[in-house]
Amino acid sequence: MTVVNWGILGAANFARQHMGRAIHSAEGSRLAALATSSADKADGFRAFAPDIALHTSYEALLADPQIDAVYIPLPNTLHVEWTKKALQAGKHVLCEKPIAMQASDIDDLIAARDASGKFATEAYMIVHHPQWQQVRAWIDDGRIGALRHADVAFSFNNPDPKNIRNRADTGGGSIPDIGVYAYGSVRYAARAEPVSLVARIERDNGVETKTQVMGTMKGKAEFSYGAMTSTRLPPRQMAIFQGSDGLIRMTCPYNANVFDQAEITLERPEEPAQVLRYAGVNQYVLQVQAFTNHITSGAPYPWQLEDARGTQAMIDMVLASELG
Repeated sequence: MTVVNWGILGAANFARQHMGRAIHSAEGSRLAALATSSADKADGFRAFAPDIALHTSYEALLADPQIDAVYIPLPNTLHVEWTKKALQAGKHVLCEKPIAMQASDIDDLIAARDASGKFATEAYMIVHHPQWQQVRAWIDDGRIGALRHADVAFSFNNPDPKNIRNRADTGGGSIPDIGVYAYGSVRYAARAEPVSLVARIERDNGVETKTQVMGTMKGKAEFSYGAMTSTRLPPRQMAIFQGSDGLIRMTCPYNANVFDQAEITLERPEEPAQVLRYAGVNQYVLQVQAFTNHITSGAPYPWQLEDARGTQAMIDMVLASELG
């Protein structure tokens, strides 16, 4: 079996807690190197990857001929720059979401990907989870009839002004952090795009912290859509798809088995509810395995840069639709 050697640009907490471990445990992958100027930050990675090589700069890691692919968990505003640099260095790239701060920047990434002959995409892990694949199949198969309304919510409380999610200079805000899920998940599940949107946005020290969106989207037909994201409310996740003949309820759509157990329910009139639970499924590992399979054997990959561009275009649309 071909083993893909991975490097990580930056010792982010999320990389240490989730993605680094997923890379190292995924079949066909090995976490081989970390780029950080702080040797102390490498200790948390050595706990599960004791032979990891340490580079003191991002450039040094990209120059390492042993590295096949890189994972980029840097602040949002650095994603485009370092994705391009990694592609130019001949590496495959899995970059954290949002991969860009505006849709037009993803056009440049698509061009860079195509010119390099390497694969690059956004780390949109939810499409690898079987719960979202099942929801998409139920909607495709007409199990709830014609989709009439989708309603999603995602919130957590993070008031720390020093956190990068609360800083304008690092691309903070609830929309870049979790709006990509509230918007992109409906695009994926319903194969739909926004038609018209209006948004009410709240800010704290110049950073967006709560956004409510209402509007319409169109897949097979138009349906109404509502979304709420916030980084100043207690933790909450849910997604509901209501159709002419039933509904689908998701209790932990985004941080599966971290926030809560992943569970989906199909409800149809005069039928027992169908409940599916996904205990122990790690969507981060599934994401890495799909990435590795794609670059080594050409297996299909469900989230391309073009898909990320569609979600970023929706984000751009939300921001442009703010009510005064």
